[in-house]
Amino acid sequence: MRNLFYCLLVILCHTITFGQQLLPPIFNYTTYEYKAGSKNWDITIAKDGELYIANNRGLLFFNGESWQLYKLPNNTIIRSITKIGNRIYTGSYEEFGYWVKNNIGQLQYKSLTHLIRDHTFTSEEFWEIIPINDKQIAFRSFSTIYIYEPEQQKIQVITPTQVISDFIVFKEQLIVATGTGTLYLLSGDKLTTLPYSSVLKNNAITDMAIWNNKLFIGTKLNGCFTIENGKALAWKTALNTELKAHQLNKLKVLDNGDIAFGTIKNGLYLYQAKTGSTAIYNKATGLQNNTVLSMHPFKNQLWIGLDNGLARLNLNPATTYFTDTTGSLGMVYDIAKHDNIQYLGSNTGVFKVENEGLTFIEGSQGHVWDLSVIEGDLLCGHNTGTYKITDSNFELISPHSGGYTFVKQPNRPKTYLQGTYTGLVWFEKKGMDWEIHKLEGYTTPVKQICFETDHILWTAHPYKGYHRVHLNPKNKRIVDSIQSFDSEENPSGYNVKIFNIKNQITINTDGKWYRFNPINNQIENFAEFEPYENKELLYYDHSSYWFVNNETHRILKTNLASDSLLIDELPIRQRLSSDSQNLIPYSNNTYAIPLNDGFALIEETKLLAQQGKAEVQKPKLISLNTSTTNYNPIANKVNLPFAPSRELELKVAAPAETDCSYTYQIEGSTSFNGFSETGFISLSNLPYGSYTCKVFTMGMGNKQSEPVQFSFSIKPPWYLSWYSLIGYLLLLGLTVFIIRLYNRRKLYKRKTELELQMQQEQKEQLAKIEREELAKQVKIKQNELTNTTLNIAKKNEIMLEMKNLLLMNKEKFSNSKRYQSYIKKLDQSIEDADDWNKFEFHFNELHDDFFEKLLKEYPSLTPKDLRLCAYLKMNLTSKEIAPLMGISVRGVEIHRYRLRKKLNLDSSENLSNFLITI
Repeated sequence: MRNLFYCLLVILCHTITFGQQLLPPIFNYTTYEYKAGSKNWDITIAKDGELYIANNRGLLFFNGESWQLYKLPNNTIIRSITKIGNRIYTGSYEEFGYWVKNNIGQLQYKSLTHLIRDHTFTSEEFWEIIPINDKQIAFRSFSTIYIYEPEQQKIQVITPTQVISDFIVFKEQLIVATGTGTLYLLSGDKLTTLPYSSVLKNNAITDMAIWNNKLFIGTKLNGCFTIENGKALAWKTALNTELKAHQLNKLKVLDNGDIAFGTIKNGLYLYQAKTGSTAIYNKATGLQNNTVLSMHPFKNQLWIGLDNGLARLNLNPATTYFTDTTGSLGMVYDIAKHDNIQYLGSNTGVFKVENEGLTFIEGSQGHVWDLSVIEGDLLCGHNTGTYKITDSNFELISPHSGGYTFVKQPNRPKTYLQGTYTGLVWFEKKGMDWEIHKLEGYTTPVKQICFETDHILWTAHPYKGYHRVHLNPKNKRIVDSIQSFDSEENPSGYNVKIFNIKNQITINTDGKWYRFNPINNQIENFAEFEPYENKELLYYDHSSYWFVNNETHRILKTNLASDSLLIDELPIRQRLSSDSQNLIPYSNNTYAIPLNDGFALIEETKLLAQQGKAEVQKPKLISLNTSTTNYNPIANKVNLPFAPSRELELKVAAPAETDCSYTYQIEGSTSFNGFSETGFISLSNLPYGSYTCKVFTMGMGNKQSEPVQFSFSIKPPWYLSWYSLIGYLLLLGLTVFIIRLYNRRKLYKRKTELELQMQQEQKEQLAKIEREELAKQVKIKQNELTNTTLNIAKKNEIMLEMKNLLLMNKEKFSNSKRYQSYIKKLDQSIEDADDWNKFEFHFNELHDDFFEKLLKEYPSLTPKDLRLCAYLKMNLTSKEIAPLMGISVRGVEIHRYRLRKKLNLDSSENLSNFLITI
């Protein structure tokens, strides 16, 4: 089964012919990308490179960065399109007119059919539009020609008797072709048959062009004709046979005299007038569809409208591609040229590239790592060993599997070392044969070899790391010692690559560059290569280095002082494989790059010339959008509201550039630089103020264009606008007024409070003084009352003692009247009203209404009762009261008892306490 598979592979590879050509890159655009219909009937391109396409769903516009579809009011298919001046004329079903851009760059449609007088459409579609002269534009359907005069705003209708298939202006006259091969000349409103029409009879003319100042006519099934000396002659080229077979649909004469032929069945044929050779672009060579509906050249690019999609072709490439669309070739790992035959080594085997296509070398099936021409032989490092290739023979010369690479041993002629799956292999050419030995003492896989000296070499493998190997000086087929660098202080050995650059062992790993210092036997940073971090070295010689960026796959050529070449073509970046990155000198100033489905050839001289003289187009401003509004950035100055400007979207484009990026500078309230791959620039959270934006196109080789510049300003937020500021001033004034008013009121209130407090304090002070004064007076009065009471009591005690003495000595008095008078005077003295009045006066001063309250509550009280109540209120004891009332203590107790009854006090209540509370 395995042998059967390889036999089928060989047969298939032998059948690949036209599919393998060195061709320019083809860029396909699918309906998914441009978001419109599949069929693209016609193409026109403005001077600045803006692309307008007649599409099944409307007018498709491309500015170099983004696509936009404009639909007709009646939503019909647009069949034809031509840009004349600032108008884009289109023709569709029973409708034709023109489009113009409004003030924000959007296309708007204006119909012209209302200018047609006394004519009714009969299911007409307009397939072609051309300017006849400065004042007339012709629209054609299959049945009628309409000549529009913009200045006069009128349309002339011309109706031939046959189906119109094409027309063209030749020598300032309109030539009309029909589906039967008849050619007419339009003079005024008359059609005159041209004399050479008989040769073209019954040939359906599909397209016409002017080539070498001659009328060049293409027919549907009978190839092309030229009109020379008034005769129609068949075009005598081998290509004409191909065109007959594949149904010619469109033809276009290019600026350099080459002709592009679009067919219905086999894509596009590009005829080179100088050499007579033809390149074919079809499904097999990368064109996404074989039916060509339209073509339009622009600055070394050819845009192709297809039955399903769009394509763009580079007409003058410095890089050409060999592409295998069958998948038989696989991923290419190495390329070699030997005896003028080109060989490709891939993961499926070895192939020869010949004029008729790829030829598989039988027996080479399997993974090829290396193709090297050494000592006049082509050797192949293969998964199963090393082989010698002679013509179509594949001869095994070394059984050691996995021949990765060959390196010449210094100072030993015809001697090489090879890295393999199992270590190092010695190759020495002797006569016509190779002497081969496995080096003893080293069994680690080796993918790279680099000599430091005659007997010291370095080896590297993506997974086994790197080693410094010492060969035996006397017998270099024997390994004396191996120095490893597995410790953590050394660079990682994963995916490591080694080189001898300027007699220094250089190591690349983890995107960083190092070098070995043999003096201190250490690995250190390689400062000179720091600018090339995250880049891998593809190829180097004495003066130049070719690096590839690990992320973008852009290839850079430099001499370490300055960069001389940048290769950033999209096909290389897309098809370059990280597993087989390589750059191989192919011929003088030409380099080959293996790709995952073929290879690319780079003509360095041509690429440098193109990059040197290419003028990068100044970018166009497309739109400036906020979150709510689209603005025209071409205006003198755009004034943007603040809130929607938190997220600004600026769209720029360079329609004439096919693969470019953009840099921009923002200057103003805040300044910064930026980069955009797509022409979409996002500006977030810009402060308010005035700004100037400069945008540059970065073209081939990072060449920079002149900037496009525009100014815009962002209004202050509403809270910083002039009316807000006035409001703030008014609010500030009101606030100051309110604060002042509040402070004044607060001050007044505080003053009032202080005044009230002072008044209160004064009142309290006066009250205190009054209380103190009153207390003093009360004290004085109490003292007076007490003194009065004591004096009365003392006097009465004396009077009572005297009375008692008189009573005791009554017998001694002879005169009873005198005795009675003494007694009476003593009683009067004891019962002296003046004493009571004094007491009552002082008592009332302290207890103003005491007697009144008692009498009011207890009117039965006698004056004597009142006197007892007064003495009890003073909290006098019965013993103290007795002399005041001139009675005994017993009498006082009896009087108290009676008083309790009058006051209705029970036995539990204290009489003195009761009276004190009144």
